[in-house]
Amino acid sequence: MWIKYLTQSYNKFFMKKFLFVLTCFIIAKTMNAQKVNPIYDGTVPNSKPCEAKQKEFIDTSWNKNGILIVQDVTVPTVTVFEARKDKRNGAAVVICPGGGYSILAAGHEGNDFAMGFAEVGVTAFVLRYRLPNDACMTNKAYVPLMDAQQAIYYVRKHAQEYGIDTNKVGIMGFSAGGHLAASAEVHFNDPVRKELAGENLRPDFAILGYPVISFREGIGHMGSRDNLIGKTPTEDATHYFSNEEQVTAKTPPTFLVHASDDAAVIPDNSILFYQALVKNKVPAELHIYERGGHGFGMVNPTTKEQWFKRCLNWMKSEKLIPSSAKIE
Repeated sequence: MWIKYLTQSYNKFFMKKFLFVLTCFIIAKTMNAQKVNPIYDGTVPNSKPCEAKQKEFIDTSWNKNGILIVQDVTVPTVTVFEARKDKRNGAAVVICPGGGYSILAAGHEGNDFAMGFAEVGVTAFVLRYRLPNDACMTNKAYVPLMDAQQAIYYVRKHAQEYGIDTNKVGIMGFSAGGHLAASAEVHFNDPVRKELAGENLRPDFAILGYPVISFREGIGHMGSRDNLIGKTPTEDATHYFSNEEQVTAKTPPTFLVHASDDAAVIPDNSILFYQALVKNKVPAELHIYERGGHGFGMVNPTTKEQWFKRCLNWMKSEKLIPSSAKIE
């Protein structure tokens, strides 16, 4: 009897191990299937030799499942999540993960959304942008924006390859990545890399999740500000990177989501940006949940409502994706 019990236990143990290994293998194969392309041809501009080496790891301090963290990007890339040809609708989005301009939360604020977009026919490009570092770059305050602008240029340059409509290229960002995305949507007429002067760097739409918007005291996230423009920035730099002060009538349509109890990046950031958009008659939609905190990604665990579905419906209303697109 005990031999039969041991045999059954032995088989169950190894079946669990097999399923675990198989799951890891499938995840790895799925990730490896995505193309990872550098956004610059040849030498990366504003870069200089340094000892930093890009690394990525799973950080379990946030939750038991962990989140994918990327550090020390020296060669910026886009990871391409290509929509199937039978689902393509011509729309594309560059996704900027957050991380306070010190790390990139590339999984739940990058890859997860890219897979969701691809399912509804939107080809997504997760941007691993360079993080401000005097040892590895010159003019560090403007390097992330340079990479975001270059990513938009890259997507339009390769539009035919991916079946993209060059008039439906947007940008998305979270937290400090939301600041970067907002910077790209208000400074599209001011290319950091002068070689792109005359190119269309304007996103056609923007999606901002609990974004850092302002660098003003009492509103902005000071950690992101300090990492990007320093602890004692000039008034010019503060004004330039306080994106609520840069909105014009040409700023693209924008969808924003935030939580009232976000203690890291207070909701005033989204509210001020929304108000500036409305003042300039720019199409805008803002959703603020009572709870959710900061960094909830695609799923706010405090509500059954799925804000990403709301976002996709907004894209339908803006005619960025067809009204017939199936949203699961």
